[in-house]
Amino acid sequence: MKVTWIVLAFVLFSHLHWTAAAPGAGLHTWDRFSKLPYPGDKAFLYDTFPDKFMWAVGTAAYSVEGAWEKDGKGKSIWDTFTRGGTQVSRGDVGSDSYHNIPGDLRALQQLGVSHYRFSLSWPRIFSNGTKESYNEKGVEYYKSLIQGLKEIKVQPVVTLYHWDLPDSLQTLFGGWSNSVMVELFREYADFCFKTFGSDVKFWITIDNPFVVAWHGYGTGVVAPGIKNDSDLPFRVGHNLLKAHAAAWHLYDDRYCSSQGGRVSMALASHWIRPSRTRQENRKACQCSLDFVLGWFARPLFVDGDYPPYMKRNLTHRLPSFTEAESLYVNGTADFFALSHGPALSFQLINDSLRFGQTEDLGLRMLLYWVGAEYNNPPIFVVESGWFGSGNTKTKDAKHMYYLKSFIMETLKAICFDRVNVIGYTAWSLLDGYEWYREYGIRRGLFFVDFNTPYLKREPKTSATFYSKLIEKNGFPQLPENRPAQGVFPCDFAWGVAANSIQVDAIPTQFADPSVYIWNISGNGELKKVPGVLVPPMHRKHHCADYSSILQQVSDVHRMQVSHFHFSLNWSSITPTGRVSDANETLLKYYHCFVSELQKVNVTPVVTLWYHTGKLSSLPAPMEAGGGWQSKETVQAFADYARLCFQRLGAHVKLWITLNEPNDEDLEFTVGHQLLRAHALAWHVYDTEFRRAQGGKASLVLHMDWVEPAFSFNREDVEPANRVLDFRVSWFAEPIFGSGDYPAVMRTWLQQRSNIDLFNYHLPAFSDEDRLLVKGTYDFFAISHFTTSMVYDGVEDKYTFKDKLQVQLISDVTWIMSPRRNSPVVPWGLRKARKSLEKIFVYHSQNTAYTLDGVNLKGYFAYAFSDQRDPGFGMHGHVQEEVISKSSLAHYKNIIHHNGFPAPGTPQQHCPHAPVHGSRRYVLTKQPVVGFLSLVSSYMLITVCLVIYYAVKRHKIATKKLKKMVPVDSCTFNLFVLLVSLITYKLCF
Repeated sequence: MKVTWIVLAFVLFSHLHWTAAAPGAGLHTWDRFSKLPYPGDKAFLYDTFPDKFMWAVGTAAYSVEGAWEKDGKGKSIWDTFTRGGTQVSRGDVGSDSYHNIPGDLRALQQLGVSHYRFSLSWPRIFSNGTKESYNEKGVEYYKSLIQGLKEIKVQPVVTLYHWDLPDSLQTLFGGWSNSVMVELFREYADFCFKTFGSDVKFWITIDNPFVVAWHGYGTGVVAPGIKNDSDLPFRVGHNLLKAHAAAWHLYDDRYCSSQGGRVSMALASHWIRPSRTRQENRKACQCSLDFVLGWFARPLFVDGDYPPYMKRNLTHRLPSFTEAESLYVNGTADFFALSHGPALSFQLINDSLRFGQTEDLGLRMLLYWVGAEYNNPPIFVVESGWFGSGNTKTKDAKHMYYLKSFIMETLKAICFDRVNVIGYTAWSLLDGYEWYREYGIRRGLFFVDFNTPYLKREPKTSATFYSKLIEKNGFPQLPENRPAQGVFPCDFAWGVAANSIQVDAIPTQFADPSVYIWNISGNGELKKVPGVLVPPMHRKHHCADYSSILQQVSDVHRMQVSHFHFSLNWSSITPTGRVSDANETLLKYYHCFVSELQKVNVTPVVTLWYHTGKLSSLPAPMEAGGGWQSKETVQAFADYARLCFQRLGAHVKLWITLNEPNDEDLEFTVGHQLLRAHALAWHVYDTEFRRAQGGKASLVLHMDWVEPAFSFNREDVEPANRVLDFRVSWFAEPIFGSGDYPAVMRTWLQQRSNIDLFNYHLPAFSDEDRLLVKGTYDFFAISHFTTSMVYDGVEDKYTFKDKLQVQLISDVTWIMSPRRNSPVVPWGLRKARKSLEKIFVYHSQNTAYTLDGVNLKGYFAYAFSDQRDPGFGMHGHVQEEVISKSSLAHYKNIIHHNGFPAPGTPQQHCPHAPVHGSRRYVLTKQPVVGFLSLVSSYMLITVCLVIYYAVKRHKIATKKLKKMVPVDSCTFNLFVLLVSLITYKLCF
């Protein structure tokens, strides 16, 4: 009876402790996150963490302690493992934390953490794994560390076992494969709770049991390196769970009431997303998480048994819990200790555990899944972070931005998903021995110089970032990051851009000679009348004859923009490069296009030449003659510009000579000739056409913004300025500035040429060229797409710019563009504009609207249509049907409000631009008359046909039909011809 009451009481306690979640409750996670608004849900969240949120940092004993056989410490399985097989280096010294407690404490103080997670080395306390081998000096080391933490007001989070099993236990019993380990671990835990427990409020029994079981006793990747027994990992996992439960019950029974601590097991997991959207793929993802995380989490948090997916797949290979064992294991966790990062994701999960799905680093989704699957327990993230290469020193940009991303995802899980996250642990405090990766990677917030006698510690940029974040308890919104409100001036130019336009230079209006019947009373279809053709009509072509122009102009007009920017095709207008051989048909087409734009009050902005990178867009003879290296090409461009100004200038008031010529991969000699070509074209317009046409001309420079990867020191800004000099000032300074290349650019290249023997030489401007180029602009136009970050280190050789000696990276919290694989960073454009004003403020000629001191005159969205600019257009094409994307609706709304007016503000009143002529559409008076007359003739013919066939089919009129003269096809064709000729004569 007594036993029965005990079991009943335990069941009731377990039920109160954890209410079991519905089996597979996390399955809806993938559906939920697939339906969240994009990109709004991906936007950066400016907010802070809850009060008393635990900020921690962690280490593992074998990684950092060193002193592997000093002061009575016994060998661990890692000491043995690293001395055999293919291991090259060992953790004998690690970060030498055993001899440098003061250094570790100083690092913790610099970070400002509230908690420090470290592990006890079992063989340092019990040299052979049992209490009879008690090692006093080892115990004193941990007492000193805990006392030091107490003095600096940092709470210890203590792990009893972080993979370094006493080697003697592996040799004598086979390690965790033997159930005798349950009692041995309980004995070890008892000593630790008794010795250190008065100062410890958070205990982790075992770290990452999945890695211990699956890779220690399955794949053999980590110590003890056992493999070739496919069932052994599951027996090991079974013993690990029972050992943990024994330690938890021991603490709960003997120490919890007096010490007031909490105990859990650190469970690590990847995240995984479906390779397809089908429900079967989501179930496969659920299965993958169950095989890694659920293997240990479900017995602890749900029902004391393994996940159904595992039981169905493994059958007899998976050990079974007795009813008593299930009751004993279930509920033995006071919080959910979650590990996440490279020790598991992307490195140790093999294909068999992915179940055909794709791994991902979605910490936010993992947190949500844990909350849903296990009834929203308090979650303490006890390990999280990324890594840098083994050569990384104090500038660890990748580690820092991944850390930022994981913390941001944790914040969103708390604020948006209501997940009960109580703490976050950055991994790790120090560079050290990284298990099977040895010293090939670095995960520390503090750099450890392994080549110095005392293993000097130095904070990395990730440490500075983490300390500032802790200080602010998250990401409080700064004034400059708040959404801007207000409207633009009435004359602000709202435009849309396209690299090119659709050219169909053959007039298509009225080209079809067929005759159609219009089914007025039915479905309204037009049906062709077989064998009936209208004779061709001899008339002049008009702009209204180009259906391609009508369609494009109509689409632009409906966008409600005031400007349309497109590029001419030089190689098509003058195929030989000589203006005497100009394509008159194409010039007439372009003339029609710009004139029809102007008639609907859309200002054309025309580019003479668009740089297309490695694809040549020069006339073939120019390309064969040396391209832009040749002076003949430069002169030919000036002649081509003159031709365009002559033929189109009456309708074009904004000219772009060169669009984005400042390609970073361009040779400096080519860039020099492009500057001369622009200048010659600008002077042609200035001297020959400006007075009569009243337009403006300049060039467009590509200016993606560059942000310092670190902004903690003044020297961090220099690499970003260097990139901007080479990216923008290379062309801007000669035109808008001094008439020469930037001094910094020339000095840098001279130094690089001397040191590295590269042929980096900027051409010299002659006095004549300097006068030719300087001041050849009427406005400053930039194109901007994205922002990148730079620093003067080497992280990834594929994105390292050798010429500039800078590393390009992205902040992983930025929203990525699916088309360009580049981030969307709206504030980058604002900083780019401010930078231009700062550099070239003394050249500004407009004093209209200013934003941040910038004389901003217009904004052009890119791009008009997917047909000419695939993936970027606001008009898309689906099965030959033109569709309007949501971006178009958003842009039209901004144009309609002329910005972002604050709620409740009076509506802005702007005078409307005058309408050209008496109509707002594209046709002039004479073509309108001709068009209407021809339409009338076709309608007359159609009516006649309808009457003819109706009479012919009508049975009641049979007698009347017999009296009529039979109308054969020849007679009818003559009738049609007569009507057409009469109508045409009347109209023309």
